[in-house]
Amino acid sequence: MRILISNDDGIQSDGLKVLRNALEDQHELFIVAPDRERSATGHKITVYRPLRVRECDYPGTKTIGWEVDGTPADCIKLALEALMPEPPDLLISGINSGPNLGTDVLYSGTVSAAIEGLINGIPSIAISLTSHRNHDYSYSGKLARDIVAMFSAEISPRTLLNINIPPGKPKGIRVTKLGNRRYVNIFDKRTDPRGRIYFWMGGEPFDLDEDDPETDIWAVREGYISITPIHYDLTDYGYMEKLIEILKKIGV
Repeated sequence: MRILISNDDGIQSDGLKVLRNALEDQHELFIVAPDRERSATGHKITVYRPLRVRECDYPGTKTIGWEVDGTPADCIKLALEALMPEPPDLLISGINSGPNLGTDVLYSGTVSAAIEGLINGIPSIAISLTSHRNHDYSYSGKLARDIVAMFSAEISPRTLLNINIPPGKPKGIRVTKLGNRRYVNIFDKRTDPRGRIYFWMGGEPFDLDEDDPETDIWAVREGYISITPIHYDLTDYGYMEKLIEILKKIGV
């Protein structure tokens, strides 16, 4: 297969290296990733300045790569429209350092790279190791290879697989829905040396449905790999019918 790899941790990240090593002996790889960490950029694109691209070498392999001084979404747009000779069969974003669970997928650069693949009709996968401290990606790399082998022919170009892998040995795999995650104590108010107030964003996750066994948050907390099918159609189809009835009542 021809596979496009990207991420939001930067092209030199350990997770991306593990993913490349796990796949390049069986597949034709193209890597287009940010030149530095671009976490939590969401689906931001760069429109007010030019994008700079530098080709990367991978000695002893056939892998071709470029680093981009832009966002994950920028990277996928450039890859598909300017850098790759032909469209990929599959796009994989990761392996991310830290979880992409619940409503956090709306902020995630990792997931946004995969969504950009969907927008362009490319079957896509986002993979995250759900620990910021345990950076043993060895199992994650093996899982990525197995997922590609098992699901590559079954992944819809309209739905991405968002995969979260807990540290250690997982209990198994759960197919899940997105949990509802918010944050508390988000801002730390501080004063700089000149007496000016500034705020540092942080916060702790607060999961509104943490005991729901159907969610990705529950699955990972209990030691399972979570696979959540996601699409970008945010339309509330149920409420559409209600709006139609409201308009009929007021004669519109």
